Amino acid sequence: MNDTKLSTEDLAILEQLNLDYNNADQASDAKRFSEFLAEDFIVQTPGVTRNRDEYLEYIAKPRPFKDLALREAKIRILGDVALIHGRASYTMIVDGAEQEALYTDVHQKREGTWVCVSACAIAPGA
Repeated sequence: MNDTKLSTEDLAILEQLNLDYNNADQASDAKRFSEFLAEDFIVQTPGVTRNRDEYLEYIAKPRPFKDLALREAKIRILGDVALIHGRASYTMIVDGAEQEALYTDVHQKREGTWVCVSACAIAPGA
């Protein structure tokens, strides 16, 4: 298999993982997150750093926003590591304020499978 074909397949997988990540976030779907987060996953959001278990517990709670929508995503594959730089919009439930978030997710290909090893979000109100 040549590198171009591999990169195309990897890109498609990472695009789907990005969609799944955002859909699982909106749906408070900790079970789906548990399928693609690495055991050593770390996430940083404003004011807090969480490990995998802490994040899954956090995600399982009802989300304070609705209408989460991806606005753009750029995926860069760097060997067995991929960076996903994205922008999403959402509406806060409490006051209806429309907001945007920037995020960077880091995926690593481990034993042939892409897993999310790190995430960082700049997201007011989320």
